[in-house]
This record gives sequence, structure tokens and C-alpha cells, in this order.
Amino acid sequence: MGKADFLSPKAIGNRIKAKGLQKLRWYCQMCQKQCRDENGFKCHCMSESHQRQLLLASEDPNQFMSYFSEEFKSDFLELLRRRFGTKRVHNNIVYNEYISHREHVHMNSTQWETLTDFTKWLGREGFCKVDETPKGWYIQYIDRDPETIRRQEELEKKKKQDLDDEERSAKFIEEQVRRGREGKEPEEEPVFTELKRESEEEKVAFNLGGSSSSSLGPSKPSSSLGPSALKAAAASVKRKDPSHSSDSKDKKKKSALDEIMEMEEQKKKSVRSDNWLRPDIVVKVITKRLGDKYHKKKAVIREVQNKYTAVVKMVDSGDKLKLDQSHVETIIPAPGKRVIILNGQYRDAEAILEGINEKKFSGTLLLDSGPMKGKRVEGIPYEDFSKMA
Repeated sequence: MGKADFLSPKAIGNRIKAKGLQKLRWYCQMCQKQCRDENGFKCHCMSESHQRQLLLASEDPNQFMSYFSEEFKSDFLELLRRRFGTKRVHNNIVYNEYISHREHVHMNSTQWETLTDFTKWLGREGFCKVDETPKGWYIQYIDRDPETIRRQEELEKKKKQDLDDEERSAKFIEEQVRRGREGKEPEEEPVFTELKRESEEEKVAFNLGGSSSSSLGPSKPSSSLGPSALKAAAASVKRKDPSHSSDSKDKKKKSALDEIMEMEEQKKKSVRSDNWLRPDIVVKVITKRLGDKYHKKKAVIREVQNKYTAVVKMVDSGDKLKLDQSHVETIIPAPGKRVIILNGQYRDAEAILEGINEKKFSGTLLLDSGPMKGKRVEGIPYEDFSKMA
């Protein structure tokens, strides 16, 4: 009987059946052939090619099993790493997505009999963190990529440096407060004494509104209070007036404040971040892994993920790519164009490029935003500013 025509209903039905997954019991792992029914699988087992494969496997069965086990393990972990990352996920979800690929290695040809055994083995070997729950086994991938470990170490180092700077600032402020307290003179408590007259002839007169009359008799124009009362009042006023004792304190407070401001200014100048990506800037793709289609091409950053990863849109083709910070570099526009500062003291400030110093690989910028608008800044490195989209 001849083969059915390519466009006949039978041929179309056969292609539809062969497209999806079939039953596992009719699959030959050695020949990597999937049969649709029992009769086809029986015919395949009686074929000469299948018999040759069985003879090869009988010579060293452990070698073939190790090969299939390694393929299954590597493909499973690669799917877990790319699809779920370091998230905790049910092992059956990952397995169902793995076997949806038609050319996958089947578990019945590996050293593991069940998915539970394979999950436990991953936990023992340290590839994943596994835990058993009433709903089943959950796995979490352990990322041991050197680049990932390096980024984590840099983040930890940066956090530790920020904590050290905060602790240093707190200790400095405490030291200034302690020095201010030690240099402060203790205030004398006022002593109240009884007002006594030295002679009976002296009389106290109160001059109200410049009136010349007094209910106590004629008053002397020279003084309204006796000499002893004037001395006591002057001493009391001198004790209560804190201007003399607080001058040195105010000076010390101002000097300490000036020192703190200077320290903060120096800290702001010295602190540089290791990540500079931000949305809506133009960059150039410098990695060669993507081929000549994207190498040395311009792109616009649309989104920043995890500080070091950016989703970019190519200017020429409009393709969207997900690139690492090390795969792109800044774009230096022509003088007079608007740029944005990505690192250093004036980070996130918009500016206008006035000139370029090719010998020092830096530019002169005129700040166009923020409290320092209109300030001219020289010596900004090329990698610290980029063209705005």
C-alpha cells in the first residue's frame, strides 16, 4: 500500500499525532524514537538498527546509564536556573515543564526511579535546597556562578562600608557633644539676699510716667534706688545674663557643626557607586556574544533590574534585549547636547555638555537641574555621564 498524500486527511492526522507528546511505554531511549502505538513499537524493537543499539548498550550498560543520568540532571538544573532562579518551587512543576520538551531524556533511562529519589539526590549533592511538606517536595536552586558570587560579595562589602560610615559619623557627633559638654562652664546658681538699707535717710521712689510728685515725699533726682540695691541688682543681672558664658559654647557648637558639614561634604565627594545604570539613557552594546547584529550598536535603556541588569531597546532594529552592566558603555554626544550624570557627587543631575578633554578622557558640564543649577563642573570622566534619550 502506497504512502498517503502529503495533504491527505490521513497524512495531516499523522503529523498532528506525531507533533505532541506520546506514551512513555512506546518510547525507545537508546534509539531516541517515539512510536504512536504498540504495533509500531513492536516493529521498531524487531528492526536491525534497534538490535545494533542494544548490542552496544550490552557491552557497557553503566556508561549509557551514566550518560543519560548526566543529561537529565544538567537539563533539569538548567531549566530550574533559567525559569525559576533561586525561588522555592514544587519539584513536580519543574518536572512537568521539563518533560513538555519532546526531545528530553526520560527518567526511566536514568539511575533514579522516581522524582522523589532525584529530588533527595539533588539535596544530598548540594545542588538545591530541598524540604518536604504535606503538599510534596519543594526545591530551591543554589546559584554558585562565580559572577553571581562576586556581585553578592560586592553588595555585602558596600553595605558594610555604608554601615561603617554611619557608625563613624555617629561616633564623631558623640565626640563633639562630649567635648562641648566638657568645655562648658557650670552655671552658678543665683543667691537671693534680703534688701537692706544702709541708712534711714535713703528712700526708694518710683517715678511713674515722669510725674514729679511722690506719695512718699520729695525724691532725689540723682537716683531712684540706693547704692546697695543697685549693686545687688547689677550682680543679679550679671548672673542671669548667659551671654558671657554662652559665647564660647556657641563658638564650639558652630565649629563642631562646621566640621560635621565638611565631613559630610567629603563623604559625598568620595563615595562612588559601582552601578550606574538608569532608564532613559542612550548606551552602546560592547559585548560580542550577541553577534555583529548588535555589536557597537546604540540602544536605549527602558528598565533597570537588580541595579546591574538593564532591558534595552535597540535604536536601529527595535529589538529588546536584557543585558548586564558590563555589556554596555556610555554614549558621549556632541557639545551642546543634554546629558545626565550617572555617578559621583552630582549623580542624577541633568547637564549640558560644553566641551571634551580628549587627553584626560573627561568632559566639562554645565548643571541644568537641582540646587546647583548653572554651576560649571570640569573633569567629569566619560563613564560618569551619558546622552539622554
